[in-house]
Amino acid sequence: MKLGFYLVADMPLESAIAQIAAKVLEGGNRMLLVAQDADLRARLDRGLWTEQPQEFLAHGEAGGPHDARQPILISEECEAANGATFVGLADGRWRDAAQGFERAFLFFDEDGRDAARKTWKALEDRDGLEREFFAREDGRWVKKG
Repeated sequence: MKLGFYLVADMPLESAIAQIAAKVLEGGNRMLLVAQDADLRARLDRGLWTEQPQEFLAHGEAGGPHDARQPILISEECEAANGATFVGLADGRWRDAAQGFERAFLFFDEDGRDAARKTWKALEDRDGLEREFFAREDGRWVKKG
C-alpha cells in the first residue's frame, strides 16, 4: 500500500483535504477521513461543502443511516463503513488500521512535522508499505521523496 505524507503549510487543512478528496472521487474511489477531534471533523464537513465550489463532494459523518452509500465518510475511527479503499488521516496521527487500505494520506502541518518524521522512520521497515512525501509548490502537490 502507498502512504503519502502531505505537508499542509500554505493553505487551510480542510482546503488541502478537499483537493485530494476531489481527485480520489475523480478516480472512481471512495475515501474515509479520520480525525479524533470532533471540531476537526466538523471543519472537514464544512470544507467538503465549500472548498471545491465547482464540484459536489458528497459525504457524510459516520454513524448515520447511509454510511455505506457515502463516497466520502468522516469518522473518528479507521473503519470504512462506506467500503473506502483510500483513507485520509486528517489529524496527522498514524493508525496501524490504515495499512489495510489501498492508499493512505497522512496530513500534517509545520507543528506536526516532528511527529510525521517519527512516523516516517517508524514505518521504514514495514513490509508492503511504500512511503511518499508531498509538499506544495506553485499551488500544486509535488512529490519530494
